[in-house]
Formats: sequence, C-alpha cells, structure tokens
Amino acid sequence: MQLRENLTTETCWEVIETMFDPANLSAGGSNFLIGNGYYGYRGTHADWGADSQVGFVVTDTYDKADGKWKELCTVPNPLYLQFRDATGTLSCLTEQPHSYRRELNFRYSRHSMTASWKREGGLITVREERVALRGQLHGIVQRSVVSADHECWVEFRCEIDTNVWSLNGNHFAQCEPVGATTPGSAARVDLLTVEMGLPIVVGQRVFLDGNEITPSASEESMSEHRKGSVLYLHAGEPREIVIYAAVYSANDLRQPPDDLRQPGADPSRPGPDELSERAELHRELERSLSEMVKQGYGMLVRESNKKWDQIWDDCDIRVSGDELAQTLLRYNIYHSIIATPMHSERLPIGARGLSCQAYQGAAFWDQEIFNLPMFLYTRPEIARNILMYRYHTLDGARAKARELGYRGAFYAWVSGKDGHEICPSHFFVDVLSGRAIRNHFNDWQIHVSPDIAYAVFLYLDVTDDWEFMFGYGAEIVFEVARFLQSFVYYKPEKQRYELIRLLGPDEYHENVDNNFFTAFQTRYVLSRAVSLHEELRQKNPDLALLLRQKLEIAQGDLEFWSDVSERLHVQKPSSSGVIEQFDGFFRLEDILPEELTTRLVDPSEYWGWPNGIAVETQVSKQADVCQTFVLHRNAYSLETMRANYDYYEPRTQHGSSLSPPVYAMVASWVGRQRAAYDYFIRSAGVDIFDTGKAFSGGTFIGGIHTAACGAAWQVVVCGFAGMHHRGQMLLFSPYLPDGWS
Repeated sequence: MQLRENLTTETCWEVIETMFDPANLSAGGSNFLIGNGYYGYRGTHADWGADSQVGFVVTDTYDKADGKWKELCTVPNPLYLQFRDATGTLSCLTEQPHSYRRELNFRYSRHSMTASWKREGGLITVREERVALRGQLHGIVQRSVVSADHECWVEFRCEIDTNVWSLNGNHFAQCEPVGATTPGSAARVDLLTVEMGLPIVVGQRVFLDGNEITPSASEESMSEHRKGSVLYLHAGEPREIVIYAAVYSANDLRQPPDDLRQPGADPSRPGPDELSERAELHRELERSLSEMVKQGYGMLVRESNKKWDQIWDDCDIRVSGDELAQTLLRYNIYHSIIATPMHSERLPIGARGLSCQAYQGAAFWDQEIFNLPMFLYTRPEIARNILMYRYHTLDGARAKARELGYRGAFYAWVSGKDGHEICPSHFFVDVLSGRAIRNHFNDWQIHVSPDIAYAVFLYLDVTDDWEFMFGYGAEIVFEVARFLQSFVYYKPEKQRYELIRLLGPDEYHENVDNNFFTAFQTRYVLSRAVSLHEELRQKNPDLALLLRQKLEIAQGDLEFWSDVSERLHVQKPSSSGVIEQFDGFFRLEDILPEELTTRLVDPSEYWGWPNGIAVETQVSKQADVCQTFVLHRNAYSLETMRANYDYYEPRTQHGSSLSPPVYAMVASWVGRQRAAYDYFIRSAGVDIFDTGKAFSGGTFIGGIHTAACGAAWQVVVCGFAGMHHRGQMLLFSPYLPDGWS
C-alpha cells in the first residue's frame, strides 16, 4: 500500500522506503527511529556520522553544555560500520545505489536497509539490520551482511564514532576511547559530562563470521587495526559482521534520590565516588555485553519480539477497512511506547521522546493530557509511573512556586528529571532583527499544574487506586490547590475571582486574562480537591490529618478552595453558544490564518508574543476552548461544542501537533465526520508525512511528535469509538469514519 511518494507498507506493521533521498536525512532519522524507552537510536545508516544526524539519545543524562539549554546527551555511536571497495565508499551519501530498500518494522522496533552498488564486475550488496532490545534495557544489536555476485574485495571500518551530533554544544568534558584489552572484553568510550560530571560508558563487541574481533588496547592501534580489515568476497558467499553494543550512565547505578554533583563543579576532577562508579559502570557494561554475546543475535531478537508481542496484546487496535489508518495508528502507538521510560517512575516522557534533543527531552503538559490516557486504559501501571514522576518532582514545583512568590506546587513548563524549570525565558529568535524573544511559557502558562491534578483525578476515576491517592496523589492535588489559591485574584467590585496574566494552550496570545481553558481547569481541580479531602477524611482520617499538617493546610484554606470554585470567573457561552477564549478575544481582528500568512516578511517568523502577526488577531496557534471539551466531555451540550468547533476551527492555524487530534475528537462528536477523519490523518501523519515544522523562530523543534503519537490512540478510541466512562463503567457512542467496519 502506498502511504506517500516513495513510502509504502505491506502488512500495516512497517513503513518501507524504496528510493534514497538525501534531502530526507533529518525527517528520516526520526521517522525510522528505534528505541526501548531507555534510549532512542535514529533511523540512519551504519556508515553515517554526525553530519547526517546520527543520534544515540540516552535518557537520564540531562546536562547543560552551553549555559542555556539543559538537554539529554547524544552519546558516541557504537554501531558505526563503513564498507569500501576499490571504487570508494559503499554509501548512499556518496553514490546513489543501484537498488535500495529501507524498512522500519514497528511491531518489533527493527530497522533494516538493503542497498546494492553496480561495479564493473557486477553488484556489491550491503544488508543492515538493527534492533532495539526489549528485556536488555541497555543493549542494542546490529547485523550487517556484505555480498557480491562476483569475486572482489571490500575493506571495512568498525568503531565507536566519537563525533557526536548535538544541538547545543559538546556535552563531554572527557571522551576517552579504550580498546579491548583481552579476548572477550569490550572496546569502550568513557565519558564525563560538562555540567553535572556524570560518568557514561558506551561499549561494543564485534564478531566477523562468528569470530570475535579483538582490537588492540591503544586508540591508535585500535584505529589502525580496524581501518585495515579487508574481506575477500566470493560470488554468492556473504560475510557477516555482528555488533553487540550497550550504554550505561552512573545514574543507572545510583539509588534515588540521586546524589548528583552540583552544577559548576570541575568535571575534570573526579568526585569522591567517581572512580568506584566508573569501575562499576565498566563491570556492568562487560556483564551486559557478555550476556548478550552468550545469547547470540538470534535469541536476543526472538526474546525481544516476545516482549513486544505482550505489549501489542494490550495496546494494539485493529481497524478493518482502512489500511492507511491502521498503519498510521500502529506507527503512532509504537512511537508513544518507545518514548516512554517504562522502566522508571522518575523520568519524563519528552515532547520529542528520544528521537533527538529538541525540547530538551523534557515533559510538558503533553505527558498527562496526550500520552497518559492510552496507558491508563491499556497498562495502568505505566500511567501510575507517569504520575509518580510528578510526585517525585514536587520539590521542583514547590521551588518554582516560591521563586515566583506563590505557595504550593507550580509545575515546570519544561520539566527534566528533578522538576525544576528548565524552560529558557528566551525560546525563540526574531528572525528579522536577530534579537531573542522573551516568552512567558515558564511563568504565565500556569495550566500545567491543574492539568497534572486533572490527570490524577482521571487516574483515580478509572482505577479506583486509593493506595496511590493515600501515598502520593492527594499530596499532588493539594499542593496544586495551594498554588491556585495563591494565584487567583479577587475583584471586590465584581465579587468574583479571576485569573490574570495568563498564557493558555493557544500560545500566540500571552498576558491575557481569564483564559477559559485555564479557568475551567482551575475550578474543576479546586472543587475536586475539597471533595477529595472529605473522602480522605472518611476513608483514612489519620492520613488526612497528617497531610493537612505536613502541607500546613488550615480549615480556612479548604473553605477558600470551595469559595473560589464557586465564584471563579469562567467564560459562559454567548447567545450563539460560542465561548470567548479570553477577555477581549472577540474584539481582536477577525482574520483567517491563510490571509494572515500573507503578512509574513519571512516564512520562519514566530507568530506569537510580543509582536508576531497573530497577536492582535483571533488566529490561534492550537485548540484552546475545544481542548476543554476533550477533557470534560459531559460539561457542555453537543450544541455548544458544535458552535465552538464551527467558530474556532477555521481561525486555528494548527501551529502545534497538539491541535489536529483535539479538533478530530470534537469533530467526530458534533457530526463533522469527514473533518474528523481528515484531522486524524493529519495528526497521525505529522511525522511520516513530514508536515511538522523543523524550525520555529530560529529554534530546532524537529523529531517525533510524541504528544500527537499518544493522541492518535485517543482520537480512535475516545473520538471515533466514543469511549467515555461513568463511574466504573465504560460507555461507547461510536462515530466511525466512512469505510471503517
């Protein structure tokens, strides 16, 4: 089945590329990504390097190399393998191959490539297969086969490539290659990060035709040994090279809470336990690689496949009658799974997963609102992990609240491992003037906190997991309530509470008052916080008292939450049913995005605050009012949802991948089935069709859109199948697209 030009599928479990396009390096690297939640390895060829955006991105390696951007590290590539013959390098980068096929099998996280090059004597063919292992969290394997239909020789070069692609500077103060010292030991690279002084080790063991290649100990001799490896090819007799590789960081060994070195420490001077940590890392690396070698390539892949089958038994959705939708749905579910650190409750789901360093490998509100629901209804223990991450980062949220003059927990807009705010105040650049743009994502976009509390309540409603609420969830909710209590503004003349100086989901309009989505979420959370306290008091009065004492919640605070939930200003539908997005929105210029585009001087201009072309107009970046309906489906009538869909949909630019899935769900409910399907395909295809923006306001934002991946499941299950819950009952009101059986 053809997905788009040069991209097909045969079984709806893979995407296949049949012609090499050098212009597709960046998008292809993301689209053909493999991973396991601990690392992501970009879909690149074995002979490519940093210039081709090869990326081996490892979770829990947050570091700041340039003084501004704290991001995950891309580590040296242990799977580098280059073939040459007398004519030159056998590479798609230097010579268009005679035949070519590349495949991502997203059932089993397997990347494969076959290419042939024509020579005077005949064809030389290289086949690569690379698998991100399930069950071997730190391990990755690659098998390459070179063959010819005539007698010839090829030279191969196999090494750990230390030339690393990194968005915001070199993260390694130390990068020391160490050759294998004895047969059966690994070649490795020892690393130490710039800011945090985090030890990392990357290693490999290499086998040629089943026999291990043991490089010499020194860097020079190791390099010479590998450069000089020559294979003689007999016609029809393939030669095989298998690479077993693994990566560890010291954070994998440390017991939480992590005893991390303070920023600014000299990374060239070992910390008190660094030498022992390094030794332990080396032992773990050797143990892991020895175990992988003992099992062998075939067994490792079979065991990994079994674990994937178990995951798909829980998460797969079968669509009859629409192969395109089936393929896109599975593709998105796959990327949502490999972006999720299922092995840990202390790590976030990055907004670009582990496909690259864009958005710093950090969590946004996307994590709870777009990624969590699929796991909640298929693997609730993973949903619990996601919320536990927010519990473990409460101190970071408390610190942010204090720094900005509030109480409680103001969660970071960009949240790394410890929950402290890592969103720079200047995210974009004015491409016309070259000046940095001051955005207020990190201090005005407060809805992230009630969004997290909303997710806690959603988890409780679906699972009835009161053990989680007793130990963790209630504390999150109450700390968010305390923050909202300190943020609201009372207007005596109107006898109501308001929320001023906000930035809602529509990020083009900053410094607005009474954003509808934020106000609705705030009212909902405060109301349920009061009810939660009463439920806790009835179920476990001692715990309720302890929590109140720990968080210093007085009876007056509970009464205040109740008062705010009753008197907070939340925009009401107008006579036409349309809800104003924020105060004064309807007074802004009413213009459609297509016409507004004509005002751009440069196509890469940022549209939003403070002086972008959308600021003084009703053009929104993404769903805002309609986002409320998705989270609170029963709060408004279908007529009200339809009126707001019809008003806001044409005025939305969809400058974010979060927008199309929201409109797809609402469209399906209000009878706009064709639009719902089109928005689903647009959302689920944002990566595979390469329609997302790689740059915005001068900042690289490429990579896999993990929120859209998580949302694909919601569109089909909650939108088209109409699933919703009432108490402990699941209800369905199907709105299936035409052709779906």
